[in-house]
Amino acid sequence: MNIIGLNAFHGDSSACLFIDGVMVSAAEEERFRRIKHWAGFPSESIRYCLDSKGLSLSDIDVIAINTDPKAARWKKIAFALSGKTSLSLIREKLLTRKKRNGIEEYLQQSFPEQKFDGEIDYIEHHMAHLASAYNVSPYDEASVISVDGFGDFSSSAWGFGKDGNIDVQKRVYFPHSLGVFYQALTQYLGFPHYGDEYKIMGLAPYGKPVYREQMDQIVSPTSDGGFELNLDFFQHHTNPIGYQWDGGSPKVSQLYTDKLAALLGPVRAKDQPLEQHRKDLARSIQDAYERTFFTMLNAMHAKHQCDNLTIAGGCGMNSVANGKVHLNTPYKNVYIQSAAGDAGGAIGAAVEAGKSRAVSSDFVMSHSYWGPSFDDAELAQLLSDKQSELESAGCDVQSDLELSNMVDQVSDAIIDGKVIGWFQGAMEWGPRALGNRSILGDPRRADMKDILNLKIKRRESFRPFAPSVLQEQVKEWFESDAPVPFMMKVFQIQQHQRAKIPAITHVDGSGRLQTVTESGNQRYYRLIQSFYQKTGVPMLLNTSFNENEPVVCKPEEALDCFLRTNMDVLALGSHLIIRRANAS
Repeated sequence: MNIIGLNAFHGDSSACLFIDGVMVSAAEEERFRRIKHWAGFPSESIRYCLDSKGLSLSDIDVIAINTDPKAARWKKIAFALSGKTSLSLIREKLLTRKKRNGIEEYLQQSFPEQKFDGEIDYIEHHMAHLASAYNVSPYDEASVISVDGFGDFSSSAWGFGKDGNIDVQKRVYFPHSLGVFYQALTQYLGFPHYGDEYKIMGLAPYGKPVYREQMDQIVSPTSDGGFELNLDFFQHHTNPIGYQWDGGSPKVSQLYTDKLAALLGPVRAKDQPLEQHRKDLARSIQDAYERTFFTMLNAMHAKHQCDNLTIAGGCGMNSVANGKVHLNTPYKNVYIQSAAGDAGGAIGAAVEAGKSRAVSSDFVMSHSYWGPSFDDAELAQLLSDKQSELESAGCDVQSDLELSNMVDQVSDAIIDGKVIGWFQGAMEWGPRALGNRSILGDPRRADMKDILNLKIKRRESFRPFAPSVLQEQVKEWFESDAPVPFMMKVFQIQQHQRAKIPAITHVDGSGRLQTVTESGNQRYYRLIQSFYQKTGVPMLLNTSFNENEPVVCKPEEALDCFLRTNMDVLALGSHLIIRRANAS
């Protein structure tokens, strides 16, 4: 059975393809459209999934989308009749529902030469999230939790997974939401764009949680292990909030009311400096999220008495909180797949559609490399086509390098302080660059962070860079030996090691690591291993291969990014493009 799962008409639109219960391809629409967090119908992701296996729409049995307009119907009606909202907000919700019911029309527009005769399944949003983590995890039994903004009138859901099935036991319904809490406070701190929440995580270690009392007035736990917002500080439940999912970058209007400024002080404009009290607010926001999240997890563990946990939803991207689960709850084993947010809901939608047709999804998602890949012939042709441009840019090209030669030269270049573009194999699924679409540097150099921000990334100075670490060496460098293949957890670096790797050690002594194994990514593992053999440091600084744009997908995008920035070396498959020292 061939099933396509979708996250559509929402931020981070995406598609994946399952064949007989096993995922074979997956990609986010932003990588093809070149617009961050692209929202709408993911036609190009669908096209990639079909083309990757030589299929057409007529070969697809089911298309499953991670939303069910019929979910929580009576709760929606009751809220609409309660007098607590506006007609304009109700109208906005109805228009969104109409779009999600029009998948057949979008398919016809996007694939006019193909015919889809299969079925369309609508899977409740949080069930899709829960399945996207539990059903591809290594656990037969696990507590399961999904936390995000909103989906199908819920903001959170949790329960228990056993023998491939999920029992949803608790939900938090609209208008209460940890995702909205975090997003609204992110806006208040002067980061207005969709997806800016990770900036609060990066800023938080520079402050102290001195606003804990105020945060407790905004969000508080409930006796049943849930939470609630003080709605006086929010307006998402009374007015249209301007979510735009019509194609392009998502836009969200102001979520908070003026009472928030009365409680916490003046709103920061995005171009204002980040004074210490703003850093303290960031830490207090993160602290409030963590305390609420861990309250939920502890209530779950008390009920389930199981040490395995899977996390999904947009808040599942909070790697700082994820890395503290083992310190603040009894859970010992935590799985978060590489696209924990809404993009990952496409996986859960496909899984649930298969379950209803007696097709089990019994594979473990142990790597993230599900996107487009390009063979060496394609790469060689690109370099041939760009030969004159490369010569004008002062670049030398070496081709058909053996892996041992490639990693030896690249590790030497990293040791020399060079910045490397590393484009190999299949593109990653999810927001993290995990060794196939990465920019690499030397973690030992105290100036590497500034070099990267100056040469390529051009981003806020407080944001940290991440280490990719040989799995077998993690315990020697971090206060954990847990596998973290998807860079979804932040751990403290061993105190005596921090001075050796200043470029990836955050101000609080932490690092958001990715663990690398030879079986998971041989080429990347061999490169880190070569660097380790020469330096005694078993890791590289890794950041995403982009420049204020989505992570590169195609080799021509990688080459363009390399040429317009000041990267020193580009490893493109078996080819090395080296910028001469005197080239500008």
